[in-house]
Amino acid sequence: MLKDEHQISNEELAGCIDHTLLQATATKEQIEQACRQAKDYAFHTVCINGRWLALAAELLAGSKVAVGGVVSLPLGADSTKVKVAQTRESIFAGADEIDMVADLAAIIEGDSRYLLGQLQAVLKVCRSMRPAVVLKVIIESAALSDDQKVFACRIAQQAGADFVKTSTGLHPAGGATLEDIRLMRETAPRCKVKAAGGIRTAKQAIEMLAAGAQRIGTSSAVQIMEEFKAQQ
Repeated sequence: MLKDEHQISNEELAGCIDHTLLQATATKEQIEQACRQAKDYAFHTVCINGRWLALAAELLAGSKVAVGGVVSLPLGADSTKVKVAQTRESIFAGADEIDMVADLAAIIEGDSRYLLGQLQAVLKVCRSMRPAVVLKVIIESAALSDDQKVFACRIAQQAGADFVKTSTGLHPAGGATLEDIRLMRETAPRCKVKAAGGIRTAKQAIEMLAAGAQRIGTSSAVQIMEEFKAQQ
């Protein structure tokens, strides 16, 4: 676990970042720019809407940058059948990783049967691929009580998800907090944690990693890297 910014290099920080562009108004030119930036800075992933996955897969082919697709963003309220279909379509379009919004009603109501069944159905699609596709489960932590966060993380771990992720970055309740990162790490130790939502500075990114996050989702990736380099 990191203690401060002196324990991580530029390359290591960039390799933890999912360069995110999820605005519905994003254009082809902006997606192309994001892919160029991801290659230039060696970010881990470009995370985009399904509309652009095939383009990103083409632009990033042969690079080390992964393609990330989102499922049921931003609400998470789609049926299991729809989430499964969207996951499959995203993977066939070129997604190496899937960030799926969990069913928040199931979390709030404590409906473990529904939530677990849905996560297992989506994960089955991810695991059927060769190589297997990474699944990150977004729990929208800022909108939940601590008990609800614990419940969601435990079900995600039980299902076998690769990551639990704090936020879509689009919910009015807010984004990632250090307290939530620590709670998620403690509650689901077999899952990795992705911090997302409101992370706009190098200091915030480093603090999230130090708290136990292994991945950072941000639309301010270039700004963060330039700020981090300036501090070295």
